[in-house]
Amino acid sequence: MAESTNSRLEAFCDGVFAIALTLLIIDIKIPAGANIKTNDDLWLAIKNLSPTIVAFLLSFTTILITWVSHHNTLKLVNKSSPQFIYSNGLLLLTIVFIPFPTSLLGQYILTDHATPAVALYSYVNVLMAISWNLLSRAALRPKHPLTVNEKSTLAMRKINRNSYYSIGINTAFTVLAFWFPLLVALFICVIWITWLIIGMKIKGE
Repeated sequence: MAESTNSRLEAFCDGVFAIALTLLIIDIKIPAGANIKTNDDLWLAIKNLSPTIVAFLLSFTTILITWVSHHNTLKLVNKSSPQFIYSNGLLLLTIVFIPFPTSLLGQYILTDHATPAVALYSYVNVLMAISWNLLSRAALRPKHPLTVNEKSTLAMRKINRNSYYSIGINTAFTVLAFWFPLLVALFICVIWITWLIIGMKIKGE
């Protein structure tokens, strides 16, 4: 019964991740009012989409890494609880919200209005880290842990510990974005690219 519950939970989450990834591509299009009369005009219009494409790639990477981490995390548990399910729901909320700050980044990152876009994007990462913290804490409840075995418990504790680091770093980014939005955006990109490289180097079990 518990395994069936977790299987349904994972299937539902996979659907949410897939929808969020799909929604990211919506903003990548040539504006309807663009004056395209020559090939050069079209190339220029495509070039102007560069910030939007970079924002798309950043968020695609963010959601992809989160999905992989979420998939591996659910392998660590063989039971569920209301606290675990609702914490998971908060994580999904941050995922489906990502397309909005992504759109803002693509539109405003190279303008004088980059601060709100970067600050909001960083704050979403804070909320995501908080959701990971709540999720791992729910799995590690003292009297009735949801983890499969001691090895899984140690892995879940590592997730919980890392969530505190992520909360601190992204909170700092959110604050610094009010003064250095472009620099913060660059750091966010570097961090997620680093996580992507690390993830690809980790051997599967």
